[in-house]
Amino acid sequence: MLNRGISRLAPSLADIEALADAALATIPRGLRRHLGPVAIRVEQFPDAATQDAMELESPFDLLGLYRGVALPRKSVSDPLPGIDMIFLYRRPILDYWCESGEPIEDIVRHVLIHEIGHHFGFSDADMERIERSA
Repeated sequence: MLNRGISRLAPSLADIEALADAALATIPRGLRRHLGPVAIRVEQFPDAATQDAMELESPFDLLGLYRGVALPRKSVSDPLPGIDMIFLYRRPILDYWCESGEPIEDIVRHVLIHEIGHHFGFSDADMERIERSA
């Protein structure tokens, strides 16, 4: 967990990873068991291929990304796919943290849950609708 005594220092990659692990542990077990093998990686920024594919104006435009086959689209007859991955991008998360003033733990948890939503097959519009109704 991030040491509150040094909260003015920018969290490292390892700090963000620890926050993501802590956030993952807060997800109800009944839901978490359906995640399956999903790797969570923390990187500084999205890679160039991702930036190009998503037509980002800036690498700061993307806080996280789900890569894989969403659960509703998976089939036992599919060839063995690679492991599903959730990427959290440290520098864009830190930029948002500085601008918003929200606790970093809340931001990391929100981004992680958003990307898990994509893993379960929800679109951005679905998740916005769910958040508005919560």
